Amino acid sequence: MRRDYQEKKVIVVGAGRTGLALCAYFARRGARTTLSDRRQANEIDGLDALVGLPVAYDLGGHSEELFLAADLVVVSPGVPLTVSAVTAAQRAGVPVLGEIEIAFDEFAAPLAAITGTNGKSTTTTVMGEIFKAWGKRTFVGGNLGTPLIEALEEGNWDWGVVELSSFQLEAIVDFCPRYALLLNLTEDHLDRYPDMASYVAAKMRIFENMGGDDLAILNAEDPLVVEAARAIPPRKLWFSSARVLDEGMGFDGTHIVWRRAGVETRFPVSELRLKGLHNVENVMAALLPPLLEGCSAAVAWEAARAFAGLPHRMVEVRVLNGVPWYNDSKGTNVGSVLKSLAGLSAPVTLIAGGKDKGGDYGVLADPVREKVAHLILIGQASDRIDRELGALTHTLRAASLEEAVGRARELTPAGGAVLFSPGCSSFDMFKNYEERGERFARAVLDLAD
Repeated sequence: MRRDYQEKKVIVVGAGRTGLALCAYFARRGARTTLSDRRQANEIDGLDALVGLPVAYDLGGHSEELFLAADLVVVSPGVPLTVSAVTAAQRAGVPVLGEIEIAFDEFAAPLAAITGTNGKSTTTTVMGEIFKAWGKRTFVGGNLGTPLIEALEEGNWDWGVVELSSFQLEAIVDFCPRYALLLNLTEDHLDRYPDMASYVAAKMRIFENMGGDDLAILNAEDPLVVEAARAIPPRKLWFSSARVLDEGMGFDGTHIVWRRAGVETRFPVSELRLKGLHNVENVMAALLPPLLEGCSAAVAWEAARAFAGLPHRMVEVRVLNGVPWYNDSKGTNVGSVLKSLAGLSAPVTLIAGGKDKGGDYGVLADPVREKVAHLILIGQASDRIDRELGALTHTLRAASLEEAVGRARELTPAGGAVLFSPGCSSFDMFKNYEERGERFARAVLDLAD
């Protein structure tokens, strides 16, 4: 059902890429659109994209009277629903929705939606590549980069594959994908949520409108996923990186094994360009919707095995004097650091830190003790990480990422490895994790032989 926005007073909250795309969408559909952001115009990138469109501005804060007079408030993913003007609008009965809900209303193709704490972007991209290799016109985006709302300008999609964050799922009403994937659940965003239960509840909203004809794809080896999924409405199909399943996608140590309706198909993991057990899980999850829809195993596997990985996700920047340097700037939570360390052997020099998200760094104690010879800390979270992990290995501070790279060069012997996996968000020192990763890669490449 396509909503009618003609002459409706719509407030878009947040002037990031998604907010700007929403403004353009509503303005073109005849809404009386206002962009609201706590920043001033000179602090916002990309406002020129709205030049020539009938968009009003509420900058430097959120004017509550505008929100109370609105017909609809639409929040960008980075905007908490606890913003006072937003909560005032809700109390007054003004609908408050998110971009995913608005876009879903008009997106005509079936959707596969991927959430979880780690691996979402890789799984989303691999699945998109498989659908494309099968000849399907496929939109790939969401939290990954391109907002779903931008897909509506092109139309005529066969499939949509979208990565969804907990923030995006907070403001849905009717959103219902054909396939919903929950990859894993570990501590994250506890700077925004009061506790882990609230974070999990936001993730689980992906299933709330699904019925018996829809399918949930779930990680059988994640105990939090298993527990949280007990009462969800859709049918369930499981994947496991620890065993072969009678029905579902499993792993025997060398092959991904797909069993369905008495038929078994095997895929040799040695052929994958993606490495690590966590990527075996990502690939298994990505294979399932295309295979269930009728894509041949040969086409699906060829697309999966050809995928080399995404930027800033455990990318080898260079090998210098026998030391590989890995850029894992996308490692923005503790669980991601765990997975990245799992794929390396001692001695590791770990560069970590940034804006604290409230996770428990203590869960890194064993791998730090066993593998990390040097821990170099940067950013606002340095004090807290030092308190929880500093006594377990040689630990030092750096005032900048470039200084951290220089110290890592001095400390790491041939045969060791340097891992930049912050375990924190980037917003204390950088615009985003991409800028942070590019700064790290540039600093590493600038090191002389």
